[in-house]
Amino acid sequence: MNTSSSSTALRATSSFYGEHPAMRLVRLALGTTERLWPALAVRVASRLFGTPLPLRKPGRQAVPPGHWRTERWPFEDAEITLYLPQAQPHGPTVLLLHGWGGHARQMLPLADALAARGLRPVLVDLPAHGGSRGRVSNLPQFARAIEYATARLHAQDSAPHAVVAHSLAANAAAHAASRGLATQRLVLLAPPASPHEYTRLFAQVFGLSERTRAALQRRIEAREGILMRQFEPPAVGPRIALPTLVVHDRGDRINRFADGEAYRDHIPGATLLATEGLGHRKILQQVEVLQSVVDFVAS
Repeated sequence: MNTSSSSTALRATSSFYGEHPAMRLVRLALGTTERLWPALAVRVASRLFGTPLPLRKPGRQAVPPGHWRTERWPFEDAEITLYLPQAQPHGPTVLLLHGWGGHARQMLPLADALAARGLRPVLVDLPAHGGSRGRVSNLPQFARAIEYATARLHAQDSAPHAVVAHSLAANAAAHAASRGLATQRLVLLAPPASPHEYTRLFAQVFGLSERTRAALQRRIEAREGILMRQFEPPAVGPRIALPTLVVHDRGDRINRFADGEAYRDHIPGATLLATEGLGHRKILQQVEVLQSVVDFVAS
């Protein structure tokens, strides 16, 4: 990551946490704990790193109840919430996945565009997000949740024809696809290339030392049984055999455009749709982007 991209991502990350007044106190307390009790600081940092913000009340209906039927599936120590259309289209199922700190409602414009083409969108609130129970989550759990949801839909004769994922869920979906995810097409919207890099940004935002950051990473990797670098494009890309569309905005301040290019370069035959002026989240709403995704999924 070059210096300008790193500073831009740092500003975006700082803004993300800075939107919450309690975070200033958390940063102060974490810095004090790091000096006085380093091992506790690592545990606290790990908990904070895995807590989606903004905080929300789990169990709430995240999408319009009049149009969607809700299913809640227990998963690990949390749950996965699925929203299925009340009027069942007969077309192929498309699984729609939000990013870190997001929720299923963000994928509604794409769901509507898919339904208009006769496809069957299924929205998901991943663990600890939206209406799903859970307080903490992480990238490996996202990947496991995607594999589980896909397999369970397959067992219910609703096998997803395509998986469309945004931001961190795109990273997780790419990893799941590299392990043989049971779907036929993959769409990655604004995917991040390096979870390892995000630990560096997180440590910078909270003023943590490299020693604490490295201990945080080791703790997560040991608990999850997988290294962060195993999620990066050079590791997963060559093992993805699905037709893949990557959509990334050149001005994305959360996940840099080079991340999207990395997935294009490492996934055989992948196509990159580059946008301008949409940033990280407006790609989920822009009509031309939605149409391109629908065309790719339906082809």
